[in-house]
Amino acid sequence: MEKFDTIIIGSGVGGLATAICLARAGQKVLVLEQHYVPGGWSHSFTLGGQKFSPGVHYVGLIDEGQSTNELYRGLGVANDMVFFRMNEKAYEHCLIGNETIDMPQGIENLRKSLSERFPKEAKNIAEYLTLVQNVSRELQLMPKLKGWWQKITVPFRTKNFGKFALFSVKRVVDWHVKDPLLKAVLNIQSGDHGVSPNRGCFPVHCSVMSHYFDGGFYPMGGGGGIVKAMTNAVKRHGSEVRVKQNVSKILIENKKAVGVQLADGTKILSDIVVSNADPTITYEDLIGKEHLSKRLVKKLEKTKYSVTSLILFLTLDVDVTQFGLDSGNIWMAKDEDLDKHFEQLMTEDCTEGDKFPALFISCTTLKDPASFNGRYHNFEIVTYVDYDNIKDFKGLEDYHCPEYLEFKEKITQKFLNNIETIIPNVRNHIVQAELGTPKTNEFYINSTKGNVYGTEKTLNQVGPFAFKNKTEIENLYLCGASTLSHGVGGATHSGVNAAALILKCSTDDLIVEDPNQKLRIYDAEKPKTWPDWVHTKRSDKVRTFKEIKAD
Repeated sequence: MEKFDTIIIGSGVGGLATAICLARAGQKVLVLEQHYVPGGWSHSFTLGGQKFSPGVHYVGLIDEGQSTNELYRGLGVANDMVFFRMNEKAYEHCLIGNETIDMPQGIENLRKSLSERFPKEAKNIAEYLTLVQNVSRELQLMPKLKGWWQKITVPFRTKNFGKFALFSVKRVVDWHVKDPLLKAVLNIQSGDHGVSPNRGCFPVHCSVMSHYFDGGFYPMGGGGGIVKAMTNAVKRHGSEVRVKQNVSKILIENKKAVGVQLADGTKILSDIVVSNADPTITYEDLIGKEHLSKRLVKKLEKTKYSVTSLILFLTLDVDVTQFGLDSGNIWMAKDEDLDKHFEQLMTEDCTEGDKFPALFISCTTLKDPASFNGRYHNFEIVTYVDYDNIKDFKGLEDYHCPEYLEFKEKITQKFLNNIETIIPNVRNHIVQAELGTPKTNEFYINSTKGNVYGTEKTLNQVGPFAFKNKTEIENLYLCGASTLSHGVGGATHSGVNAAALILKCSTDDLIVEDPNQKLRIYDAEKPKTWPDWVHTKRSDKVRTFKEIKAD
């Protein structure tokens, strides 16, 4: 029977970050992934020769000296990554009704841009953006406060957080601005935490918004580029990542985690078990309520998970830049009432109607120019739904039935109706269109009800109310989007936190300063700034594509 120092269940970026830290500290670590590729929501896959990334659409704070950059450098993976800066004048395009408002890189640029568009709200815009910045800064400061004096002065150091933490995004925005269109723009990134503005936790929204104040960046190779760098680091430090390994049970002896059992009955022992699966999968499916305290069982019963998604993976044979598309994301909404759109998506039959009231569009071949073959452009188009409103079809193991295929076709056509408003006659240019559904999420990611952000990011489930990295079961730890934070950066930090608890050190001890580590960043919109090897990589893709078409 194999034995490891630590077994990690799930290879999302949280689990991989934990593995890197532990392996670098000398542990023998095994990462087990049930999918055929590692990465969890950060994985990439190939469809018809084209690469797609269902969960990574942009990352923030990537510039030199910023936190995500320092995180990758500190984990020793920066040299293996390349990021492309998305359109600095509009990393987000807000298409609300017949209006288009762009969100540029830089908080001052955003303030100026919005103030020029909404001159009567200029003072309010400045105050609101400053508040978002302050709340986010105070949120990040709180875990770093140490010692009696620092802790006793918390109310003074975090006065903005304390004043607004208990209110919804909508309420705080309503207090600051009056213009309905401007409110919608300031609320639009609620899609990045999947909760409507009238229910969304304001500090979470501040954290998300400030994460992108300095622009959006996209990894070369999509999410898979991040995953490849991290899995290589795990292996480089003498540990393993195994795919197609379905864990069926966490082994518990004398209230201690001692290893795992795979679906085929194989048992693998370890001193520590870390679960990158969500809390319900971990506690109810892999452990069982008989091993849990009544308090934890009660918490699990009350836990709500985030929205699930419908994702259209679309390849078009047309130059989409002629329609004004660029490397910036597109948030599309029918009108300014985002709360109504969320409610509609969550409560109505998603096959009804001609268009979705709100969705997100990402063109990866414009964000990652090295991936473009000179002809085909790839899109990931996302909207949210409530899992309970989707039919079960024939259960998770056999959901590919005629009724399911009919459901997918209706949804695909509905998505295309939305897309046709920005790419006329889009159906004439389709190379492939494949729909990912909540069943797809549940099957490949193994998340409860196909959730995309872990637990729902409402006030009662974040911060001190989130699931802790250290569990009540000895030698069992959690990481991932249901603990510290969600998103690529948040989940990665959660993995470092888990490793610090296991190694009994601080997270600062694990983010190792290495002057030889450097993240390469290029501008997606400026080919003249790319190094020769990027041009060569792109030329190779174009040549290979032409050879395949010729054959």
